[in-house]
Amino acid sequence: GCRHVDAICTLNTLQTNASALEQVRRERSHPRLQLQAMRGFLERAGLTVEELDHLNIIHVTGTKGKGSTCAFTDQILRSYGFRTGFYSSPHLVQVRERIRINGQPIGKELFTKYFWQVYGRLDETKGALGGTMPSYFRFLTILAFHVFLQEKVDLSVIEVGIGGAYDCTNIIRRPWVCGISSLGIDHTQILGDTIEKIAWQKGGIFKPGVPAFTVKQPEDAMVMLRSRATEMRCPLWVCPELEDYQADCGPLRLGLAGQHQRSNASLALQLSHTWLHKRCLPGGTGDLYVAPFKPSPIMVKGLADTEWPGRNQTLKHGAVTYFLDGAHTMRSMQACVHWFRETAAQHERTASGPVARVVLFNATGERDSAVLLKLLVPCHFDFAVFCPNITEAIASCNADQQNFNVSVENMLTRCLDNERHWHLHNGLGNTKGPPLLIEDSLAPEKKADTLVFPCILSALQWITQGRDPVLADPAKRDLPVKPSIMAKAALLCDAAEIHILVTGSLHLVGGVLKHLDAASSK
Repeated sequence: GCRHVDAICTLNTLQTNASALEQVRRERSHPRLQLQAMRGFLERAGLTVEELDHLNIIHVTGTKGKGSTCAFTDQILRSYGFRTGFYSSPHLVQVRERIRINGQPIGKELFTKYFWQVYGRLDETKGALGGTMPSYFRFLTILAFHVFLQEKVDLSVIEVGIGGAYDCTNIIRRPWVCGISSLGIDHTQILGDTIEKIAWQKGGIFKPGVPAFTVKQPEDAMVMLRSRATEMRCPLWVCPELEDYQADCGPLRLGLAGQHQRSNASLALQLSHTWLHKRCLPGGTGDLYVAPFKPSPIMVKGLADTEWPGRNQTLKHGAVTYFLDGAHTMRSMQACVHWFRETAAQHERTASGPVARVVLFNATGERDSAVLLKLLVPCHFDFAVFCPNITEAIASCNADQQNFNVSVENMLTRCLDNERHWHLHNGLGNTKGPPLLIEDSLAPEKKADTLVFPCILSALQWITQGRDPVLADPAKRDLPVKPSIMAKAALLCDAAEIHILVTGSLHLVGGVLKHLDAASSK
């Protein structure tokens, strides 16, 4: 147990180590150095780029849906009986979730064993080469490759971290097939601020002669992807719509909720079909057609069995229902709102009385939370609650959730800013222009009360008012709350059910899941 905690704490030091940050700054201005540096780290860890060719990789990038696409692909190929490796980010509760074998996060013992093997080699070679330690994400990428080689997986599904061209996963030279999920604007400080610049970066994972698939994209993005594919001599196809696949069982059922999962599922079908094609007909790629082929019963089952926590996930704990979605871009928030309004309405129809609706929100990084919050207004929440991505204010050694790059002060300031934006959008602090009398004379729009809490646990305890048995655990001590805030809670106590949408950040969703799902935090 101790060696595992030590491993996690040591890993966390790679997030902030000053020389690593300096290195990142240097390389941002010369992005090609990033892959060169990554190759150096890989070799110091005792791995070669050639060895990675044996991992039979499916490489996936995109702005949204890349994780879900990978989850569908992994589940389909596992359903065929292949031993799969799956590398993804970020993690929700435990860092081990990023490195999965056969769909399961690797166990603590394996993680600890392989962590120290890789860390030891990198640490020993530090002095000789004037070298540094790799940053957090690079380290985990090397660790994943090491684990998949040691554990002799049949294939690896590798999700790109950010971008593609200069992402450290892009040191792989010969994937079996590549995929690009839906493109949009995110991480503009790193990837550029137009859809073309972003598409250029993502198209950087194309390799000569390696088949690549993408979903329908905005026109400008598609033009750029096609030109990148030509430049890299890479055959590129656009996936058909999900309804165009004719399966014996009628319309395909997906294990993941939400309309936007349909294009991810189509992409996963093409990726797994191509991989199987190459696996079962080695030497000849045959004529790979991208028509909507007839999915096999195993593929159909794979799509239906897929789970991917924290994305359009619903958890019911007695009178409290949680709707969890880590949406943090404008388009993913639009999709989240669409899903929430539909799903929450279904739940409300079966409720035994009035339902209280609460949103728990936080946003991180350079994201425009004002825009995201505006999209949430039509959901008509009774309360909007804001808290930082800190699981508990009481100092606990929860190493997986630590992020040393942001101080708590800044986090709370951000929450107060979010609260202010919410007031502006909801007309709570908006006195511009003459009031429209007609609006006032009719039933006034109900305005959500807002609250800011210092941590996720205190926010959840207030919202649920002791009605979720999992949170009513005596070990979790209640944080003292001002009487005025207690008074506001009457509505939550009187409601037949409480519906909580948790969104704006995957880290927030992860922190909530840590408290709700005891099994995942073991």
